[in-house]
Amino acid sequence: MSTDINRSWQMSGFGLSRLRPVDGSIPAFGARDLLVRTRAVSLNYKDRMIVDGVLIPDLAFPFVPTSDAVGELVAVGSDVSRFKVGQRVLGQVIADWPDGDAPPVLHTHTLGSSLPGMLSEYVIFGEDAAVLAPASLSDAEAATLPIAALTAWFALVEATKPVPGETVLIQGTGGVSLFALQFAAAFGLRAIVTSSTDDKLARAKELGAWQVINYREQPAWDEAARELTDGAGVRHVLEMVGGDNARRSLNALGADGRLTVIGLLGGMELSFPIMPFMRNRITVQGISVGHRRAFERMNQAIEALGIKPVIDRVFGFDEVPQAFEHLEKGPFGKIVITTA
Repeated sequence: MSTDINRSWQMSGFGLSRLRPVDGSIPAFGARDLLVRTRAVSLNYKDRMIVDGVLIPDLAFPFVPTSDAVGELVAVGSDVSRFKVGQRVLGQVIADWPDGDAPPVLHTHTLGSSLPGMLSEYVIFGEDAAVLAPASLSDAEAATLPIAALTAWFALVEATKPVPGETVLIQGTGGVSLFALQFAAAFGLRAIVTSSTDDKLARAKELGAWQVINYREQPAWDEAARELTDGAGVRHVLEMVGGDNARRSLNALGADGRLTVIGLLGGMELSFPIMPFMRNRITVQGISVGHRRAFERMNQAIEALGIKPVIDRVFGFDEVPQAFEHLEKGPFGKIVITTA
């Protein structure tokens, strides 16, 4: 390392105005830790919710936010055996979930919330909470994977098995949604994508959407989805909004359908009638990213299938506030911050 300075963006309180650059020291690492020089960081909407004080109101300051990053491994602890210096690695966001069942309490060891975040030039990953980055992806592309891609993958491939020809409804064109669309297309699912603009829907069609619905022009998008499936309803809905939006999601589902709850942009609670839920034998499941083994399987699939993450815009390390502001505009795909 050519310098002992570690540049970071730290929160001194809630609000974007209190997120500022700070020079600190390079973090110390333990026997089973990896010291990583970050190359790129990607933003998720939950990062803005943390900065604004919505998601973790009792957060302790100072705090470095964000959870997704790719970087070069520059030093390893004495007991590390899975990695070597020079490799390009990604952090597993839920650091204590290597495989199988989730830990009893999620988010007690989570990057960018209960653990320090990634908006630093140097960060620490635990050996058991890191994976190799796909060689086919650039730094900016690889940085988008830890939450958005893995959440979509876990929802479509791990929590259930994709059956070619089945219909999945994907809400919006953010990071998770576009990864879900790409995975759905790759596995032969018929993807219906909803959005508020025809331009985004046209781009979704280019990525493999089977059908699209402009929910501004068709507010009863659930009925539109049923019409597209000849009245049968869709097999799987990825719920990105929450709140009352879940009522329409439930109505869009056919018998034995699945409602996968991922987002909460529209509210922190779900609201839908009980009788259709019971009558149609609907399965409701919440998704909170996924485990490391699934991350590794996903990366192998990304390589094999030639999937390229969709990036809306790349910002420099001195443009962090602008990157967070752009996140509010509803980007098509991911926002990335380079650290070089």
